[in-house]
Amino acid sequence: MSQRLAAVFTPFEDLTDPRIERTRRHDLFDLVVVALCGTIAGSDSWLDIERFGNGRLDWLRTFLRLEEGIPSHDTFGRVFARLDPAELAACIQQWFDDIGRELGQHIAIDGKTLRGSCDKATDKNPLHLVSAWASEARLTLGQIAVDSKSNEITAIPLLLELLDLKGTTVTIDAMGCQKEIAAKIVEGGGDYVLALKDNHPKLHEAVAAEFAAAYEAKRRPDEMREHTTVETSRGRKERRSYTALPAPKSLPGFADWVGLATLVMVVRITEVGGVEKGEVSYYLSSLPAKVKQLGKLIRQHWSIESSLHWVLDVTFAEDKSRVRKEQAPATLAMLRRLVVSILSQDTSIKDNIHGKRYRASLSTEVLERLILSFATK
Repeated sequence: MSQRLAAVFTPFEDLTDPRIERTRRHDLFDLVVVALCGTIAGSDSWLDIERFGNGRLDWLRTFLRLEEGIPSHDTFGRVFARLDPAELAACIQQWFDDIGRELGQHIAIDGKTLRGSCDKATDKNPLHLVSAWASEARLTLGQIAVDSKSNEITAIPLLLELLDLKGTTVTIDAMGCQKEIAAKIVEGGGDYVLALKDNHPKLHEAVAAEFAAAYEAKRRPDEMREHTTVETSRGRKERRSYTALPAPKSLPGFADWVGLATLVMVVRITEVGGVEKGEVSYYLSSLPAKVKQLGKLIRQHWSIESSLHWVLDVTFAEDKSRVRKEQAPATLAMLRRLVVSILSQDTSIKDNIHGKRYRASLSTEVLERLILSFATK
């Protein structure tokens, strides 16, 4: 078993150690693997990871050297603060490639602010991470750190460069509804579904007018496609009506939106306690007007909120994390996202993510099973 575990983590051997050689008491590979295992087993801080390591030292030494024992929490903090997040992301991506993970055809991109990472003493803004989420595989494919939500526009193209977009469809909320981003997705061999809001007022008004004209016409356009779904959960009923129309060339700036083929309107009507609320949203897409496919992609986009961001806050207490130093918020956040993928993919243990972490904290057998089930598929 120890040889199998040692082989699992080999991509992390390529990480560049940021420390000068004379200060290295603990091997970087050991540090990263202990931190990853500890995070799986319920550790949400450097001190927790140190406690995990000391409690499981004998087990860890079956596949790691750990000649100097477990580093202190201060050492974990200092080293992860100086690690290159882009290099760590590349190692994780290499791990996915090595184990042949099927990523699916849908990538959702969205941002999340780590509220506890702000530091008023140094006038440091909270870290904002823009992540790419493979919704079908439930894997975080990459992330870019910025210092505010408004910088998502510049971060998204950088994130797209890290991804293999061939044959995929990328969904992004209104912040990423930009001509340059649409072009980059198409150039990478992918398609897009972009939420359109008032950040493009003339285009938004024109798209709304297209749907209004289609519904007011005596005869519906032959190319128009409609699809409705109804879901009821915990006393909340939601009806979604999707309508797709081919994008007319008369739209403002049509020629600048590379690959633009379809306009989508979604009408959401929710009912809670007998009270109804409605909302209308519009989308631009390079896909043909296959309304069921488009509706599924729009719905899947929010899995990055429910299956990643919500889990990070509720199960990993990410918003409460006080890790602030240099690159540490970004590198620790990357480990958390990897752990969410590991636990989400596991089918060997019938429990939720919180339950799997708790079981792994109690049993190294469970921890091994979680790691190996992810790495051997």
